[in-house]
Amino acid sequence: MDAQGRGRADDIDPADQWVLNPNTGEYELRLGTSAPQSGVPGPRRPRSSEAAPPARGRREAPGRSRSETPGRAAPSPRRRRGAPEEPLPGRRGRRPAKKASKSRKALLWTGGTMAFVLVAGAGAAYFYVEHLNGNIASVSDDGASTGGFQKDKAINILLIGTDKRTGKGNDSYGDAGSVGHADTTILLHVSKDRSNATALSIPRDLIVDVPDCPTTQEDGTQKIIPGTQQARFNTSLGQDGRTPSCTMRTVTELTGVKPDNFMVADFNAVKTLTSAVGGVEVCVGKDIDDPDSHLKLSKGTHTIEGEQALAFVRTRHAVGFGGDLSRIGLQQQFLSALMRKLKSNDTLTSPSKMLDLAEAGTKALTVDSQLDSIGKLKDLGLELGKLNTENLTFTTVPVIDNPAEKVKATVVLNESTAPQVFDMIKNDVSFTAVKEQKKKEAAAVAARLKGTKAPASEVRVRILNGGAVAGSAQQTLSWLQNEEGVAKSENAGNAPASLAKTTLEYAPDQAAQARRLADIMGLPGSAMKPGESVTNTQGVPTMTLTLGKDFEGAGVSLTAPSKAPEGVQKSTADKVECAK
Repeated sequence: MDAQGRGRADDIDPADQWVLNPNTGEYELRLGTSAPQSGVPGPRRPRSSEAAPPARGRREAPGRSRSETPGRAAPSPRRRRGAPEEPLPGRRGRRPAKKASKSRKALLWTGGTMAFVLVAGAGAAYFYVEHLNGNIASVSDDGASTGGFQKDKAINILLIGTDKRTGKGNDSYGDAGSVGHADTTILLHVSKDRSNATALSIPRDLIVDVPDCPTTQEDGTQKIIPGTQQARFNTSLGQDGRTPSCTMRTVTELTGVKPDNFMVADFNAVKTLTSAVGGVEVCVGKDIDDPDSHLKLSKGTHTIEGEQALAFVRTRHAVGFGGDLSRIGLQQQFLSALMRKLKSNDTLTSPSKMLDLAEAGTKALTVDSQLDSIGKLKDLGLELGKLNTENLTFTTVPVIDNPAEKVKATVVLNESTAPQVFDMIKNDVSFTAVKEQKKKEAAAVAARLKGTKAPASEVRVRILNGGAVAGSAQQTLSWLQNEEGVAKSENAGNAPASLAKTTLEYAPDQAAQARRLADIMGLPGSAMKPGESVTNTQGVPTMTLTLGKDFEGAGVSLTAPSKAPEGVQKSTADKVECAK
């Protein structure tokens, strides 16, 4: 029996013959010298005494071994543990190249998780080219994308999970007869420098305008599917024959962000991928018995895979408020857990597990026509692999209950916060970087309030009304003079323009006066504006206090709480959270 002949020895695991090349950090097929072998896994073939010659003009696939020729040695067999190491011919005395970090190389191979895992697994096993290419299904993007991701730009991938009952054992899930709506949708934004990413969940029950969709039919003809005003977001896929390109156009219409590519996965994706990595650890804060999703878990930590993993991401009645938003939070927790599993266990450095992951990932995928080969998926996976997963932020489109409904079933955009979230993604602004920057800014602002304070009797200030209720400047003047001892103050009338926030501008030599006035009025550090003084009616340098629209009256503090109220739920992707 030839133990090096892949597929010809029943007790040999094919994955054991993939060896990490220390010079490249990549796995390569290491074959013996007995016969030329194919680098592309496939069905077992009858043994043959002679290898068939390659077809004329055909290029050999990467990693495919060549027939032995004079002067060319075949790759040596993998050295068994404990056997003496034999130097390669012509390489004696040469120092081995420094081995790259296994965890770093492995991460570069895999990319991200879940839908990221779909990319990751495919990218990790590009030596499977022909075999894996046959697994991938693709449909046209119908011109709805940017034309595909680019390595020198920020990346936006639309990840869609459908509720279609395809695949073995899925008859009891989803809606009976569903055409495959956009049940779970995430817009994954990866920054241009690959230092951070944002996974933006879009609620399926969000009311949106679905635009007209030019759609390629099965026979290759084009058909424009009419749009629908004020419809549920999930109807952007499947309804009236809509394809993923329609969901793409709807997301662009909603967020202003045009996706580069899309990926669609059905129920089987969760089942096969979690099994490929050996299960995912999740935590529940109470006993769960949900007959709708078929999830039954006791309070505590569990490792789930397959059917149970699918039930976990689909449950909603048993967690939170029992709605879709609660389920979104559960799905984000699940993705975080899957990421931690990929980073922490031996999946990344196990060729056999990586092959399982690649097989499961490519079979679970339907991608757009710009991303329809294992080579393209590999390139995307390598780009995602540069991401520091600690800087991946999971968030959800800000929404409120639909005010037009008496019985709340759908949601609408929160117009006060959603535009800012969309703008951050459009402008490649990191949620994690913003958080760190805000900490730095907050520290700098807070420092303006620290230091000596001048006596109230030495504070000189003129007061302008810049958007507060009429009469606020005079009211504040009277309060400062009569109750707080700030006698050197005056009413300067209306400001030339209205302001949203109250401000106090002062010169450097007036910082002590500014700190005293801020203390008296309850001004936050953000209201303190180092700048210039002005000359008052008495010809003396003075500070300028402009009352903005946020001013609520003399003596009412403008300092906001410095931390969230007790009981507010907060979570990050790198920490284990229990579903409640």
